[in-house]
Amino acid sequence: ELGESVDRRLGRRAAADAQGAGLSRRELEVVRLVGAGRTNRQIAQELYLSKRTVDMHVHNVLRKLDVRSRLEAARRADELGLLT
Repeated sequence: ELGESVDRRLGRRAAADAQGAGLSRRELEVVRLVGAGRTNRQIAQELYLSKRTVDMHVHNVLRKLDVRSRLEAARRADELGLLT
């Protein structure tokens, strides 16, 4: 093993960011549902959120993953191992 863990060096929050590509816990939930083909309305119902809140989460996911579409976000999340 090389060096110390991210957890130990930077703390739990930074380690979670490194593992989740900088996405919050809720953004990870949203991107997983986007990857499963759910619409924003379906995601809102499933997570008990307003559609507007889901719209903002999707917008933030697209920005953080540096992609332009939901399809690109799903592909990028899959590449990063976030959909499992």
